[in-house]
Amino acid sequence: MNKWLHSWRAAIRIARRDAWRFKGRSFLVLAMIALPILGVSAADLTLRSSELSAEEKLDRTIGAADARFSDAQVGGVPILQSPDGEMNAPAKEYGDRGWPSGSTDVTAAFPAGAKTLTDTAGSAKLTTVHGLLQTEVRELKAADPIATGIMPLQEGRFPQRADELAATTHFLETSGLTVGSTLTARGFDRTYRIVGAYELPNDLKADQVNALPGAFLAPYGKAAEKAGLMKPDTSTTHLVKLSGGFTWNMVQQINTKGVAVVSRAVLLDPPADSEVPLYQKDGWGNYETSTAAQAAELAALGTVVGLAMLEICLLAGPAFAVGARRSRRQLGLVGANGGDRSHIRAIVLSGGLVIGIAAAVTGTVLALILTFALQPLLEDYLGQRFGSFDVRPLELLGIALLAVLTGLLAAIVPAITSSRQTVLASLTGRRGVRRSSRVLPLVGLGALLLGAAIALYGSVVSDQVVIVAGGSAIAELGVVAMTPALVGLFGRTGRWMPLSPRLALRDAVRNRGRTAPAVAAVLAAVAGTVAVATYTASSEAQERAEYQARLPYGAVSALVVEDGGRDVPAVREAVQRLLPIDARADVDRIVVGKPGCSPYGQGTGCGRYEVVIPAANECPLWAATTDGSDPSERFTKEQRRKLAEDWRCKEGDSGSVYVEGGLLVGDARLLTILGIKDAGAERALAEGKVVTFAKQQVNKAGQVDVKLITDLEKADAADREGKPAPGEIKSLPAYLMPEGEQSYGMQGMITPATAKAAGLTTVPVGSYFTTDRMPSSEQRQKLDAEIAKLGSDVDLRLEEGFVSKGSIVLLSLTVFAGLVTIGAAGIATGLAQADAEADLKTLAAVGAPPRVRRTLSGFQCGVVAAMGVILGSAAGVLPAVGLRLTEEREQLRYYQEALDQGWGVMSQPPHVPIVVPWETLAALLVAVPLGAALLAALVTRSRGALARRAAT
Repeated sequence: MNKWLHSWRAAIRIARRDAWRFKGRSFLVLAMIALPILGVSAADLTLRSSELSAEEKLDRTIGAADARFSDAQVGGVPILQSPDGEMNAPAKEYGDRGWPSGSTDVTAAFPAGAKTLTDTAGSAKLTTVHGLLQTEVRELKAADPIATGIMPLQEGRFPQRADELAATTHFLETSGLTVGSTLTARGFDRTYRIVGAYELPNDLKADQVNALPGAFLAPYGKAAEKAGLMKPDTSTTHLVKLSGGFTWNMVQQINTKGVAVVSRAVLLDPPADSEVPLYQKDGWGNYETSTAAQAAELAALGTVVGLAMLEICLLAGPAFAVGARRSRRQLGLVGANGGDRSHIRAIVLSGGLVIGIAAAVTGTVLALILTFALQPLLEDYLGQRFGSFDVRPLELLGIALLAVLTGLLAAIVPAITSSRQTVLASLTGRRGVRRSSRVLPLVGLGALLLGAAIALYGSVVSDQVVIVAGGSAIAELGVVAMTPALVGLFGRTGRWMPLSPRLALRDAVRNRGRTAPAVAAVLAAVAGTVAVATYTASSEAQERAEYQARLPYGAVSALVVEDGGRDVPAVREAVQRLLPIDARADVDRIVVGKPGCSPYGQGTGCGRYEVVIPAANECPLWAATTDGSDPSERFTKEQRRKLAEDWRCKEGDSGSVYVEGGLLVGDARLLTILGIKDAGAERALAEGKVVTFAKQQVNKAGQVDVKLITDLEKADAADREGKPAPGEIKSLPAYLMPEGEQSYGMQGMITPATAKAAGLTTVPVGSYFTTDRMPSSEQRQKLDAEIAKLGSDVDLRLEEGFVSKGSIVLLSLTVFAGLVTIGAAGIATGLAQADAEADLKTLAAVGAPPRVRRTLSGFQCGVVAAMGVILGSAAGVLPAVGLRLTEEREQLRYYQEALDQGWGVMSQPPHVPIVVPWETLAALLVAVPLGAALLAALVTRSRGALARRAAT
């Protein structure tokens, strides 16, 4: 035992000395191993620090309270909730009918002796230095001890009077205001002074102001209603403090009153899933804690780590071989002085151990320093404060051990190769000849065939992407194992090459021990790049084929549905002024109730309208039933397939020319902008008719019925019973557009005069524009800045056609593969130069020009790069094709299911193309090897030191 320890101690000392002597090579290998360790350790530290404990989460959400009560908005019926309070559902099953809706009195659920604090949230457009900014307004007595921790104060104080506000630091940065500034809201006659700045630890980028309860939202809502606008929606929760807290049983008791609860006691000591009634309902399981989810995460993590270690070993292995080859005389002296093969292996393995430990320490220490130093930047980037700088030693130790293991694995093959050399060969510099293994290529061929079969099974028979990925990985490992044999096949092409490339190829084939790992490293990197590039290009081709234009090319739409269209004139003027506009068509929308009512009928005194579909035109698969059952279940599969092709069940075009309710108010200029050339439609608009693109809307009398619904409660009750909503019906003559006309989402339109004659109230909603040329990026940025000053929610769209998003991905992958290829080829070239030094001296001695040295070095690097790129390109196509075939099966299955169920959502079978990214392949096959060869030639010295050739 002591002898073994002493021998390893000596081996480690020798390895440490050699690592220090050859600093450049040692730094290269250390960097290759340490950089991934640095990245993974930093990611672990960031992830763990950003993960909040249950206590930290509670401090940020409920402060010092014991619970937060909120209305589940189900009309007070009993509910079931998850322990964290984020999910809830009515306890009663309602089938296909909608859940009950409505508010309940949350205060009735307060237990006796509880202290409460209201927390109300709304929004308003506040004045800033730059214009208006849509801002969340939160009414909470933040200075109360119960609210401690929810909004930490950064400067000044919290409001103490009704005319004071505090604001988040992000709001102050965005608005240009400071503590002490005054602000007001649009259309509001009250002024408020900012007395403090705070932040929301969970949302550092939130624009929010804080006021005392009742100091802002209620008077602002009255002012909005007085101006004929919608009162802003508000939501109120209650912070509750009770001696002893709220147990899970108490929470479930409160749930019976339709109130959801976030309890401190429950979150700190959550019940088992079996004790949560919500998780026992279909579709409400706790997937996050399921064994399947954890197994999937571990499998994905293990695959990524394994492939990363393989790539590093393939890259670092030749570097260790360089060191072993340069130190072969020293290793020979060890053998001459009584050392055996185990001692030689120990010395080379110790090199991997020393570098691995150094890389582990370096990567871990740098990760700790950088993560701690960059914590404020990371918090700003993630948008939330870390709970604490959470260092988990066991996790960091495990990551560091991966570095040590990687170093040892990378040195195994060089250690075995070095130990097999005789003492005489090591001392004299002879390299000897060793035949390549005949078993390894056969094993690789078997793995290739097995992996291809598994991937084919996964893509053709099964729908599991994991099977395709696993089979592709096995096949790629098989190609890696076959690399030495494949390198030998490349050697047969040397007879047709000039001197320098022939020498380089011959050298690579004769020394497969150093060539194969470098080629395999290039192969692995290029295969991954080609796989992702092929998949990305194929997906992009499918997206291009499925793309539907929202507007004609170059057209612009600008819509504003809030505040009764108050900002529409300003938006129209901004678009007209800043973009190269050719024509404009203004459009309005129908409103039921006050002019400021939203299209969805929300708010007091507001209603909605709908275009009535005649009973004869209703799709039988969608028609409402009185018992709430699914109407499609009354038909067989064949009948549903047939009905899916029925005109009554066809859906219209999608696009931007859409308004809630389906009826747009405009004139013939809109048809011109949309490229619709139909004289009949223009005449129909002039005659006061509805121009409709939906055949389902037209009744037997050739009219379109518009129902005005003023009582929303009765309408909701009728909907739950499967009955039509009550309301006044306006019948208008209709003109049906010919089939095949592109509508860009528009269902129907009438002119303002027709709407007025029918007694329909309209308000501006926006405009559509055509441009004489595509707006530049600068023009669009100016328009975005101008609209931002209005503080309105503007739906602005410019139709540019299909815009590729994968180009940057393909470019990044190509650059990555190029860097790995050049690195691996450079390592192999360095090893080749160490081996071929005697040959180079002989060439110089017989009169070879100096450029031969550079040329040979360049071709040696280029040969390795070319072989790896060719093999990697071939290997990378398999997983991409397998994944695309799997997706095709999934989409075809969904298409068939849609036909069987009569959904009618897909008019044609899916088109799943497989596209080879020839540009990326060309860059990899031509530019990367050429660049590697040129780079190697440039960094190689033309002349070497002329010395006596060693006796052989």
